[in-house]
Amino acid sequence: MPPVATNGIIHKQSNHSVDETLEKLTSILQAKAVKLFAVIDHSGEAEKAGLQMRPTKLAIFGNPKAGTPLMVAAPTIAIDLPLKILIWEDPKGKVWVSYNSPAYLQQRHNLPEALLQNISAIENLAAAIQG
Repeated sequence: MPPVATNGIIHKQSNHSVDETLEKLTSILQAKAVKLFAVIDHSGEAEKAGLQMRPTKLAIFGNPKAGTPLMVAAPTIAIDLPLKILIWEDPKGKVWVSYNSPAYLQQRHNLPEALLQNISAIENLAAAIQG
C-alpha cells in the first residue's frame, strides 16, 4: 500500500508489531549515531491511568548537526524538532508509522531548499522500519 498523507502527516503501514517496529527504529538510530531522546508510551501511560488504547508509541530523535542549521535558518522549526515517528495500531490491528512530511515542514517554516535534506532522511528511516 502506498503511503497515505493527511494534513502534512505521512502514514506508512508496518509489517511488524508496534514493539517490533520500535525495536527496528532504535537499532537503526543507534547504528547511524542518531540520538534517541525519548520514547513516549502513550498506551502504557493510559493503562497506568486505568484506561485502554491500542498500542501507541512516539519516538523522539535527532542529530544536532542536522537540526541546528534548520533552527538557525528558521527558529520556529524548533517546535517540530527533534524529529518524531509515531508507531501505532489501528482498530483493525494494522500497525502504522506516521511522521511529518519534510515538504510540509519546509513550507510550514519557510525553510531554504538547501536545508530540506537535513530532515528528509526521516523518509528513508520510516521505509526501513516498516518492511
